[in-house]
Amino acid sequence: MKKHHITGVLALLAAVAISAYANDIFMLERELEPLYPSQYLSEVKMLSDYLPTLKDTPGDTEIYIYRGEKTGGSCLVLGATHANEIGGYMGAVVLMENAKATQGTLYIIPRANRSGLTSTDPGDAAPSRIHVSTPSGVRWFKYGSRATNPMDQWPDPDVYIHASSRQNLSGSEVRNLNRAYPGRPDGNFTERVAYAIAELIRQERIDMTIDLHEASPEYPNNNSTVAHENAMQIAALGMINMQMQGIDIKLEPSPANLHGLSHRELGDYTNTFALLMETPNAAQGRTRGATNERLAVTGQDKCYEILVKYDLLYVPYDENGHPLEERVGRHVQGVREYVAAMSQFYPEKTVVIENIPTYDDFMNGALGDYLH
Repeated sequence: MKKHHITGVLALLAAVAISAYANDIFMLERELEPLYPSQYLSEVKMLSDYLPTLKDTPGDTEIYIYRGEKTGGSCLVLGATHANEIGGYMGAVVLMENAKATQGTLYIIPRANRSGLTSTDPGDAAPSRIHVSTPSGVRWFKYGSRATNPMDQWPDPDVYIHASSRQNLSGSEVRNLNRAYPGRPDGNFTERVAYAIAELIRQERIDMTIDLHEASPEYPNNNSTVAHENAMQIAALGMINMQMQGIDIKLEPSPANLHGLSHRELGDYTNTFALLMETPNAAQGRTRGATNERLAVTGQDKCYEILVKYDLLYVPYDENGHPLEERVGRHVQGVREYVAAMSQFYPEKTVVIENIPTYDDFMNGALGDYLH
């Protein structure tokens, strides 16, 4: 065999090997971890039950339903609207793996944008997984992207025009679920996911929707709850009760002129009380140091310890950072307080959730203590 033929064969074999490795990596990114709903689970539905065109697509996702023996109201909790906001995702997971509804109905969608969990944000050097030690062993969880995987929706336009308001946004926001509400049944992939969630709320007459998020320490709207004006009374009482427990939290009104967000559009286009919670995730910051799994889990970063001294952050920051336990604890406690506040103002909409850890439980323990 001639020398150039040998070189060609070796190059071909190398290309095949590289392609096989790339395929393995691609399929690994698409893989999602197993979740274990609590023994009190009543039913599992799919988002495609509310928009059949999502069936067998990466937009279809599980809805875990917990029904109490006593009739009452209903609450929907959304996690992983932005799949790089790991505190929101894990907050929803902790709820679905522990919750027991004794009155009313609790709906949980831990993977609201399931597609976003199958990729990471380009150029962010983000980890694709985090690991949590539990009594039964180490479990892994996806750390995804703020947006729908471009494999599922592409290309982005130069300008994204929000369908119902005609508001103009950056083209990449077209894949942001929290800019797509109330969605369209015949829209793009992300709009159809948003529409299906809104349709779930309408068909099931869900009284309250709580969207769990995180933000960088530089972001002004942090350690906060954003509430639609129809939910402001409920949100104010819940916030006061959290503050009385030593949880530093503020309340922000949903901007009337910023469209596509869950707290605005779900409040406008459905009868739900729409809330969104934010906790600080240093791994999302623009002035962070090394980006890795440790940063996402512990929230400890030397750069932020320096920046806080110059009053450049919107959350307190020291060598302890803001660990995942604190962030998940805030979300879970928030769900507890806001459903209790709704129940107080609207007794016919009472929702009682038991068997979920408190904020103090998280601060005195570990996240894995509350996972199967």
